[in-house]
Amino acid sequence: MVQTEREECEKTCEGSGQESERIKASLVDNGTAEEMAQLFKALGDPTRVKMIYALAQKELCVHDLSRVLDMGQSAISHQLRYLRNLRIVKRRKEGKTVYYSLEDEHVEQIFLQTYQHISHP
Repeated sequence: MVQTEREECEKTCEGSGQESERIKASLVDNGTAEEMAQLFKALGDPTRVKMIYALAQKELCVHDLSRVLDMGQSAISHQLRYLRNLRIVKRRKEGKTVYYSLEDEHVEQIFLQTYQHISHP
């Protein structure tokens, strides 16, 4: 019978003792892990990535985003609703016009760090 790598490790590895227990005790809870996964899921769509990139540069209305991304306003609105529900973007109303921007600097930093990571040779 062929032993799996895990079985082999269990027989020969002494582990790192209490260090692994400390790490286990400090893991994020399931709710936090789910929220983080949802954030990264939002970044998994090229259209939303482009929207976030545009909003990282300037606050824009649906009409402007529609022109920038060459998409219909209803599709833009749908994506913005998704991003608002995840607290990635926020809105500000001025008269009848609604302007969108990134929720806070943390969102911008996550995005910029990711962009720098993939742009680095």
